[in-house]
Amino acid sequence: MPATVIHASRILTPEEEIGDGIILVEDGRIAALGHRDEIRIPRGAADYVAAGMTVVPGFVDIHIHGAGGHDVMEGTARALDRVVSTVARHGTTSIVATTVSASEEDTCRSLEGIVRYVRRHEEPEEGRVAAEILGIHLEGPFLSKARRGVHPSDALAKPSKELLKKFLEAAGGLVRIVTVAPELPGAIELIEAAVAAKVIPAIGHSDAEYDQARAGIHAGACHAVHTFNAMRPFTHRDPGIVGAILTDPEVTAEVIADGVHVAGPAIQVLIGCKGFDAVLLASDGMAATGMPDGMYRLGNFEVTVKNGVCRNAEGKLAGSTLTLDRAVRNLVALGVPLREALRMATILPARRLGLAGKKGILAVGADADLAVLTPDLRVAGTMTRGSGLS
Repeated sequence: MPATVIHASRILTPEEEIGDGIILVEDGRIAALGHRDEIRIPRGAADYVAAGMTVVPGFVDIHIHGAGGHDVMEGTARALDRVVSTVARHGTTSIVATTVSASEEDTCRSLEGIVRYVRRHEEPEEGRVAAEILGIHLEGPFLSKARRGVHPSDALAKPSKELLKKFLEAAGGLVRIVTVAPELPGAIELIEAAVAAKVIPAIGHSDAEYDQARAGIHAGACHAVHTFNAMRPFTHRDPGIVGAILTDPEVTAEVIADGVHVAGPAIQVLIGCKGFDAVLLASDGMAATGMPDGMYRLGNFEVTVKNGVCRNAEGKLAGSTLTLDRAVRNLVALGVPLREALRMATILPARRLGLAGKKGILAVGADADLAVLTPDLRVAGTMTRGSGLS
């Protein structure tokens, strides 16, 4: 790919702010960045001028089911192309493709399809602006029936190291996260097996009491899936799984900041308890993301979307139509400083995945994944692994 020079009024790395800055992109990576007086521009480089704009790292979404009318569990090139291109228009440059509970056969078929797609797109392609699939999040089937949300009851399974192994094999080493309800029989053993396999064990869709959640965390669970949602509610005499998440500094907590799943004051409580370094933005986006209201699929069942809110036939929330650029704007509207809101959508999820220095940051040597934001924080352009911003 030819070198590209991006001229920006402001760069948020997001760890530091650079005014009147330049980013030099070569071979899909950031070769240099700094104030315009500090950077030597090579001859023949293409210029992109982001006057009055802010350049930030591309967003990293660790929990997303679909977009553009398609679900990742379809596992086809057409479906996954639509998902990754749709979210890229909203500044998301990396995703963890997230499954929902389904039969063993259907899950393995989906995993194998995602693997084929990822292998075909391991190298960046010139002119292709699409989020990179970093791996797979198994959101199920090891969930509590009492807190299953919209996951089909007949597709849930008891935590099983053998079944997890089968999924890991079907996914060809691409599973990054597995969600488990820690109170279920066999859950602790499954969490320990996930740790041994270098998979992040996450707690969620759980009716766990506080001590049960603490046991899961002690076994190695280090992440919480869509905090507050599909969890035993917190009360002052029964703090439950939410209390365990709020009080453990080592557990990262994702939150769906769409104004529907979690009220603003609850997000403020979460940040107040956890601090700015342990709360991550996740979309939980489904096929209707970037699409008009209507009927869509989430895994193997139908979801109705009205006024942008997704519900199944029982009226339960069924994912979202949120994009991470909107999540950032929503947090800023709550009073969260822009830099901190950006960190929650970029460097922190990348760090949770073990990709610090490569994703979610603008730094020399990092992948050239970035978004250009207008003064009102709308996405004006996206670059994915060096492609885009023409």
